[in-house]
Parts: sequence; C-alpha cells; structure tokens
Amino acid sequence: MKSLVARFRSYNRCVRLLMVQQFTINTAFYMLMPYLAVHLTDGLGMAAWAVGLVLGVRNLTQQGMFLIGGTLADRLGYKPVIMAGCVLRTVGFGVLGFSDSLPALLAASATTGFAGALFNPAVRAYLAQEAGEERRVEAFAVNVFYQAGMFVGPLVGLALLAADFRLVCSAAATLFLALTAVQLRMLPDRKGIASAEPGGVLADWRTVMRNRPFLLFSAAMIGSYVLSFQVYLALPLQAHRVAPGDGDAVTTALFAVSAAVAVTGQVKVTAWARARWSSQRAIVYGISLMGGAFLPLLIDSGTATQGTDLVGRIMALAPLFAAVALLGLGTAVVYPFEMDTVVSLAGGRLVATHYGLYNTVSGLGITLGNLATGAVWDAADRSDNPQLTWWALAATGGLCAACVGLLARTGRLAARRELGLTAVGS
Repeated sequence: MKSLVARFRSYNRCVRLLMVQQFTINTAFYMLMPYLAVHLTDGLGMAAWAVGLVLGVRNLTQQGMFLIGGTLADRLGYKPVIMAGCVLRTVGFGVLGFSDSLPALLAASATTGFAGALFNPAVRAYLAQEAGEERRVEAFAVNVFYQAGMFVGPLVGLALLAADFRLVCSAAATLFLALTAVQLRMLPDRKGIASAEPGGVLADWRTVMRNRPFLLFSAAMIGSYVLSFQVYLALPLQAHRVAPGDGDAVTTALFAVSAAVAVTGQVKVTAWARARWSSQRAIVYGISLMGGAFLPLLIDSGTATQGTDLVGRIMALAPLFAAVALLGLGTAVVYPFEMDTVVSLAGGRLVATHYGLYNTVSGLGITLGNLATGAVWDAADRSDNPQLTWWALAATGGLCAACVGLLARTGRLAARRELGLTAVGS
C-alpha cells in the first residue's frame, strides 16, 4: 500500500485528480445502478419488460455513443467533454430518483449512458497524455481507483437504501455535481492532436478506420472482455448453483475478492510483468491466465447448503473463489498494457477517438458474448454437463490469446511513431 501511495504522489496534480475522479465516478455509479432494477419493480411496480428496457437503453446508448464521445474529446478538448458527461450524470441520476413515468425514466437512462460515453474515452486519453510515453503503463496500473469505486459504491448505496432510494440517487447526483465543480476549478485544459485533414469529424473517423492494426487488435481483444464480464454473469450463476440459499452473499464476496486483487496487486503485478515481458507478451500471458481461471470450476466439489459442515462449504466454494481470483489477476496483467497498446497503435493521434471505437467494439462483443455464454449455460444445464460452460470460456481465452500473439508475431502491434500533443491553458 505504501508503494501505491508513493507512486500516486509521484504524478502531477492533474494525473492525481484524474485518478481520484475515476474513484468518484465509479462510487457514484455503483451506489445506484445495482439497486435500480429492484426500485423499478418493487418501488414503482413496473413490468419486467419495462425494467429491461430502461436498463438496456442505458447500456445501448453508452456503447453506441463511445465513438461520438471520443471524437468530441479530440475536437473540443478533454476537460469540457469530461465536465459535460458529469453534468449529464447529475441530471440523469436525479431524474431516475424522482420520476415514475416510463418516458422520463428512459430519457434519464439514455442521459446517463451518453454521459459515460463522453467522459470514459476522454479520461483515458487525458491520463495517457499527462502520464507521458514512459509512464503510461505505470499510470494505468496505479489507477486502481476504478476497482475501488466499484467495491465502495454498492456498500454506500446499500447503507443509504435503508432510508430511501431517492436518497441514493440524490447522493450519487451530488457526487457528480461536486466533481464537476472541482473539475471546473482544478482540471487543466488539454487537447490532443485532431486530424489534419480538412474533412472534419468524418476525416477523423476515416483515419481511425484505416488503422488496420488497431482494428485487428480491437477485434482480437473482444474475448478478454467476454471473460472479464463473467464476474457479472456465469460466476454469480455458479454461486447460486453451489450455494443455494446463499447465492447473493457468495456473489458479494466474489466482487470483494475481485476488487481486492486489483487494489492490492495491480501495481506489483504490472511492475513484475514489465520487468520480464514485452507489452504484447504480457497481454498474451494475461489473457491465457484469464481463460485458465475457469478450469478450477471443472472440479465438482458438491454444494454448500446451510446444513453442510465448514469443511464441506470450503471445498464447495474453493473452485469458485479460485476462479475469480485468477480472473482478477489475469485482468490486472492485461489492463495497463492493453491501454498503452491502444495509444501506441494510435501513434498519439486522435487517442480519445481510438479509445471510443475500442470501447464500442468491446461493448458490442460483450453483448454477443453474453448471449453465447447464456446459450452455452442453458445447453449445459439441459445436457446435465455443467463443465461445458467452463470449457467454452477457457477455449475463448486460448483463442483470444492466440489471436493477439499472432498479431504480435507478424509485427502488427508495433508502436507507431508518436506525435507530440498540444496543451491548451494550464
């Protein structure tokens, strides 16, 4: 922990502010979103299809608008786009808490989604620029605040939920409003290099779309996002399977383990990997570990019912917790080098736009991957062969790692010459 604090303090005020900002964003988001579905069904009495529509609109808007958000960040500068996203989240969360009509809730859901599409690519590009080429990987590793916010947010939301859901929304909106005020006062103006071509936004998009190595890398990495998302899908389903009656508690513990691995190990894991491997090899090995994380679940250790003794419960849950720990470790290996590779393949040009398209591709990949995972899960249940799901996910990791390795061996992941970045203001 002392090493993490020391590294955090070694960065300039702007980088530190961006890191703390990410913690605040995730804390506010995750203190509300995990409980929104229950509020809509139990609190407002909405039908399941309407709840699914509200939640789906947010995800679709965010994933579909990432490219727009990244383009605006490159064109207008990072600060105003980040601030705009925070303002929209403030408004959206407020409406979610104090409205009971479906049209208003859909509008609020779309607003919160577009907000994320605005500030996510901008924050990543801003952090990469401020950290500099030599310290980018380290900066993404030090930025464990993302995972910390995911861990703290639900706990704060659960505590406030005991009073009223509107209090949860008000608190989350207040955090985003306060963050906007801090950004206005303390966040310097920065702007990356936009396209030099005269065609404006369309020229920017053509530049990114012609970046074949980047597009191939984006496609190859889809599998890693499908695997990391299983902490929200397959692993909670497995928790309810092996611990009937205690599935929610076990799922909460899984999130805690995942966050703990990231918060406590990210910096050390990145430093260890960087001293031994190239960025490309670290990504390949990390994805391989992510795929291998599902192999312990091939062990049938029984179920952990309330009547099971302590040893039996530990044996039943051990493969599940081993899987989530290994998945978190593999993700920790991949993430900083992955983010750095995007900047390298962009050549330091239109970085936010590249991040925006990268997020869109990964988001669509997660959606399709979840459909496929769900289909495999159902097929495994029907055939009474639960191992099928874990073999499929392990194979996904192997295929993804092989694709990235092939791109590296053929030289397609070699860094492009990076251009200088302009700074506006102070």
